[in-house]
Amino acid sequence: MIKKIILGIAICFITINIVKGQETNNTIPEEAIRLRVVANSDSEYDQDIKIKVKNQIQKELSLLLKDAKNIMETRQIIANNFTKLDNLIEETLEKENYKLGYKINYGYNYFPEKEYNGKVYEEGEYESLLITLGEGKGKNWWCVLFPPLCIIEAEEDEEVKYESFFSNLISKIF
Repeated sequence: MIKKIILGIAICFITINIVKGQETNNTIPEEAIRLRVVANSDSEYDQDIKIKVKNQIQKELSLLLKDAKNIMETRQIIANNFTKLDNLIEETLEKENYKLGYKINYGYNYFPEKEYNGKVYEEGEYESLLITLGEGKGKNWWCVLFPPLCIIEAEEDEEVKYESFFSNLISKIF
C-alpha cells in the first residue's frame, strides 16, 4: 500500500514538472533577450555560413551567460563582451573566406512573426543581439538568451539523468 502511495506521488510530481517544462519551453516571457542570426541569402553556402556563425556565437554565449542570474546581469555580460563577440564573428567569417561583411547590433531589433511548437510569436521590436550577414535577405535562426532557452546542450544531459533517476526510483519500489 505504501509503495503505491509513493508511486502515485512520484507520478504526480513527474507529470506536474513535465507540464511546467512544456509551458516554459513554448513561451517567451515578456522580459527576454533574443539572439538572431540572419543569412545573406537562402543559398546553401549562405545558410551554411549562418550556421557556422550561430554555432560559434551560441557556444561563446553559453559560456559567458551560464551563471547569469537575471536579465540585468545578462545585459551587462553581453554589453561587456560585445567586442569579443564581434571579433569572434569576424574570425569565423575570415576562416570561411566570407567577403560579404556583417553587422552586429545589441538593442531593440525587428523580428518577423514566427510560429514555433504551435505558438505564434508576434512580429515586433524585441531586445536582442542581432547578427546580419551580407545583405541579410536569407532565412534566419533565433533563440532566447535570457531566460536561457537556447543554451540547451548541457541541460539535455541533466534531463536524461533526471529521467533515469525516477526510472531507477520506481524500479526500486517494485
